[in-house]
Amino acid sequence: MIQWSSPSFPAMPDLPQWAVVTGLAVLGFAVGAVAGRGAMAAAQWLCRRNPNLFKHVNLKRLRTPLYTVIPILCAFLAVRAAAPQALANPIVLGVVKVVSVGLVYWLVLRIIDIVTKAAARRYDISVKDNLRARQARTQITVIKSIAEVFVFLLALSAIFLMFDTLRGLGVSLLASAGVAGIVLGFAAQKTLGNLLAGIQIALTQPIRIEDAIVVENEWGWVEEITLTYVVVRLWDLRRLVLPISYFIEKPFQNWTRTSANIIGTVELYADFALPIDPLREELKRLLAGSMLWDGKTQVVQVTEVMPTVIKIRVLVSAVDSPTAFDLRCLVREHLTAFIVANYPHCLPRTRAIWEADDDRNR
Repeated sequence: MIQWSSPSFPAMPDLPQWAVVTGLAVLGFAVGAVAGRGAMAAAQWLCRRNPNLFKHVNLKRLRTPLYTVIPILCAFLAVRAAAPQALANPIVLGVVKVVSVGLVYWLVLRIIDIVTKAAARRYDISVKDNLRARQARTQITVIKSIAEVFVFLLALSAIFLMFDTLRGLGVSLLASAGVAGIVLGFAAQKTLGNLLAGIQIALTQPIRIEDAIVVENEWGWVEEITLTYVVVRLWDLRRLVLPISYFIEKPFQNWTRTSANIIGTVELYADFALPIDPLREELKRLLAGSMLWDGKTQVVQVTEVMPTVIKIRVLVSAVDSPTAFDLRCLVREHLTAFIVANYPHCLPRTRAIWEADDDRNR
């Protein structure tokens, strides 16, 4: 009877731990690189399949974090799964945990930024009728800020929960808060108030991006809305920075709350002898040839009679506040020149009555 014997192979030499860990890390990194490129290819394919929906998405900004985060995380997972003894050192394990959370946090922030910018680009605020676009951009800006704060808190919580010492410290701080908790609560009250005000503004929208407003006796446009403050771009290019709670607690003027159209006011002072009808006809002729007027409102009225002059109010309308400002200046200059040229005797004057001094004439 023939007996078969299995061939004998030389025993594999034991590899050093650093070589095993390095090999596993390189293998995991390679698998992660392939997975990252696959995810990018899938995202590009999805954008090509839906060009109208994803035409504003800038995938190039996703490439760097995607090609970095996934391979490194795969390398960490491969080492921990196949060679857990390599991460037995608590310092090494702690660094790996913190780096992992940081990488995921970076990737999520980049995704939020790409998505919100793509959504904002769908709404053009450079057109004249931009009310809907300004509403959408305001909501997108505030939602982005809220999402970033929420992700930061999640990442910080994840890091604390990974370490027993920090978890115990957090529990002990909560248990022994006492007076310190009350002090911290009062200290954070203003910040929390601003945060809630930002959420309220995002929902109710008393102001929006590029709204024309008058606040603190200054006129300008809302340039930026964050969770804590609002930047107003003034007419002379200065920036007025106000806490966001200001727009919940104090009154202000919003000239573009429902539409960009606005009525401008020009006030003139003249003598009682000035006829008003020629002034109305001159305003009508001026506005008919002006591109600044929107064709809706043109009014000349005597609104007040003073002891020495009459007050004339002229109302004209324009498509937006900057155009209204230019139109008001044009009307003010032209009507003043019209009165000087045609009715110079009707300019404001001061009347005085002189009486003879009987004692001096004697």
